[in-house]
Amino acid sequence: MLKTNGKGYDFEERTAKFAEGVISFARTLKKDTVNLPLINQLVRSATSIGVNYMEANGASSERDFKNKISISKKEARETKFWLRIIAKANTEKEEKCRELWRECQELTSIFSKIVLTINKKK
Repeated sequence: MLKTNGKGYDFEERTAKFAEGVISFARTLKKDTVNLPLINQLVRSATSIGVNYMEANGASSERDFKNKISISKKEARETKFWLRIIAKANTEKEEKCRELWRECQELTSIFSKIVLTINKKK
């Protein structure tokens, strides 16, 4: 269950929980020459989603906000890519990759809607 911030669910918490889930998952992967760079890329992009969202919430302007949200969206799309590649390299982990991919797709859709809303305001 997601925490609320008084206005609905806490999206910062959701992105943090996603990053924590990815980190926990990454710890279950074999540490070999194929997986090590993939794990590094996955963890970097997955944790960047929430960091940039938090920065967006502290943005100094609408332009800065849109930029940070766009970066979060980009990082979410990148994370989906790494999950796909890791699933291919670790077929026994496909189901967990799918689960994380679905959550990441939801995050991507939310960021896309935020960007679309900002663009419509102009």
